[in-house]
Amino acid sequence: MTGGRFIRLAETVRAPLQLMADGKPIAALEGDTLLVALLGSVGHLRHSEFGDGVRSGFCLMGACQDCWVWTESGERLRACTTVVREGLRVTTEPLEATWPNRT
Repeated sequence: MTGGRFIRLAETVRAPLQLMADGKPIAALEGDTLLVALLGSVGHLRHSEFGDGVRSGFCLMGACQDCWVWTESGERLRACTTVVREGLRVTTEPLEATWPNRT
């Protein structure tokens, strides 16, 4: 995992899992949150839906609403409190059908 914002320093013996984010494979370990898996693989979590900035989570405990990602079916997930599971498929951009019109 290169290019990530997080670097794993411990707990490296947990079972490996693979999930998909934006159509690309992401490696994680059993018990990781989705936030840890994504930030361990990419430089940011998502783009803000209200501006041009990138987001990487803020509170890390499910209170700030900054780490929303979506399943491919449109369900919203808080990346900081969602535990990864094998085969999970997420997108870091909201699906047009699930987000209010921004015009």
